[in-house]
Amino acid sequence: MKFIHTGDIHWGMSPDSDKPWSRERTQAIKETFEEVIRLAREREVDFLFIAGDLFHRQPLARDLKEVNYLFSTIPSVHVVLIAGNHDRIRTNSALMSFTWCPNVTFFMNETLDSVVFSDCNTEVHGFSYYTPEITEPQLDHIDIPDNGRIQILLAHGGDSTHLPMDKNHLASCPFSYIALGHIHKPQVILERRAAYCGSLEPLDKTETGAHGVFIGEIHPVTRQVTALEFLPMCRSQYISLAVNVTPKTTNVELASRISQEIQRRGLQHIYRFVIRGMRDPDISFDLDVLESRFRIAQIKDESEPQYDFAQLFAEHPSDMIGFYIRTLQKENMSDVEKKALYYGINALIQTKDERS
Repeated sequence: MKFIHTGDIHWGMSPDSDKPWSRERTQAIKETFEEVIRLAREREVDFLFIAGDLFHRQPLARDLKEVNYLFSTIPSVHVVLIAGNHDRIRTNSALMSFTWCPNVTFFMNETLDSVVFSDCNTEVHGFSYYTPEITEPQLDHIDIPDNGRIQILLAHGGDSTHLPMDKNHLASCPFSYIALGHIHKPQVILERRAAYCGSLEPLDKTETGAHGVFIGEIHPVTRQVTALEFLPMCRSQYISLAVNVTPKTTNVELASRISQEIQRRGLQHIYRFVIRGMRDPDISFDLDVLESRFRIAQIKDESEPQYDFAQLFAEHPSDMIGFYIRTLQKENMSDVEKKALYYGINALIQTKDERS
């Protein structure tokens, strides 16, 4: 039995809503999900498991129709899905009256339920969210009989307010595979038995690294996963980079280095830069021009001006500059204390220069 495990698609979301590339990211979510559908057809999988949060919010009828059309293009694939905390089921939800195409199974119950797919000798278990949070560890007491079928669990959660889970208990259950959603970083938590698919496309600047789907195969006799592969599919990645500077680094040089790094790694990605090291006190890095040319979510300047405090004190032993240095400078200063010293000295020097 072959399957694709995805989830946390968040169809309808607009990542980086305050950035000029936000509309492209909204479209990328839909287009990457279309690629998953094409992949299911090309790989001739038996199941497409969607572990919650297919939609970013309560889906409208038009959203359901769009997604249902995609499912109709893979009629030989069993599409099985649950609702997560974002697209949870409500009494007035369009889901209540929607008719899915024949190959789609949506677990609409609020409690654990199962469906048997006899053509694949597979039983799939799952349930949907009806509330924003589930604080009870509802999976810690499940008892799944070993009935000769391939047993699959779909679940959405894993933190203290969204379906807390005991990994050891899940490991003791006779599931061939546990398809998990909610945690947006793709990761295997039980070797070849349980995994978080992660968000299909990264959705904010904290979701670094590759995103995609898991593709697996389960032996029909042993009912064990014989292959589990993570396949990156996202259009863009959030990439965090640290750039080190020295007192010799100029603004033009730093802008050139950052520009070259972005072009080397790819213009389609979204970047966060942290500037670190010691800079010339006369230099102030202004990189706004880069943010208009590239997808830069954030540039954080943590560099510090390289003052010679001993020399400064010798030159200003009895004025405000010397007094400030003597009052604030000490061994093992915290980052906050260092910034107070650097910023204060910088302000005092500029004031003195203006009065000269």
